Amino acid sequence: MPALAFGGVALDTATLLALVVVAFLAGVGITAIGPGGVFVTIALSLVLVRPGLIAGTAGATNIATGIVGSAVYAHSGELRTEQGKRMMIVLSITGLIGALVGAGVNALVSAELFEVLLGGFVALAGVLTWYRERYGSGGGGFDARTRRGTVLVAAVGFAVGVPAGLLGVGGPVLAVPLLVALGAPMVPAVAVAQVQSIFIAGFATAGYLVRDAVSLWLIVLIGVPELIGVVVGWQVAHRVSARRLKLALAVVLVTLGPYIAFQ
Repeated sequence: MPALAFGGVALDTATLLALVVVAFLAGVGITAIGPGGVFVTIALSLVLVRPGLIAGTAGATNIATGIVGSAVYAHSGELRTEQGKRMMIVLSITGLIGALVGAGVNALVSAELFEVLLGGFVALAGVLTWYRERYGSGGGGFDARTRRGTVLVAAVGFAVGVPAGLLGVGGPVLAVPLLVALGAPMVPAVAVAQVQSIFIAGFATAGYLVRDAVSLWLIVLIGVPELIGVVVGWQVAHRVSARRLKLALAVVLVTLGPYIAFQ
């Protein structure tokens, strides 16, 4: 099979197959523990030279994974409970507001400094997730239906949206550990983060579409295995204990933190 050109770079068969495998595993991560789409961005950054094409294409696939992820979690009931609906709506609205704020201050903040701070924050979230699971999180006390719970979820949504609008980094990779840190159950936290990711990814991708920085062929190449992985990840989330999922989340976050900070 001849090499195919994407973003001015010819990709051979082995590289294309590697992207497919990474995309599948990323999809599993998205609906099993939250972080996942960022690995597609990392993989694309290793083979493509246009940053806009990387972010635009990855963002477009995140819209698709968010839609499918939301559908499967709605099917299993996490998004149909009163608390799930409240978290989903509040997280999505405040996330979009945060993204607008992040985009607005983009020119006023050093991207390099913000990446370092964000990377440290992600790693810290991983440590906090591990600590709360290791020494007890008391997750049963969290209730998004109360005024306090609603305010906390709104704060998480805004905090996730700002870096998404500023740098294009956000969604489940931040929303899930923050919700878990507040005491939300793991699987419902992953579920509501799927819905929020649609709005955040859609906001970011719209800008790249205007600049023609989205590759349809790469979306198909990456999107199909990633969506299959999303369904598999959803099944994993319901078959693996919450404790193991949280520990896996902690490991992924601590690993990702330095990458985001010093990429």
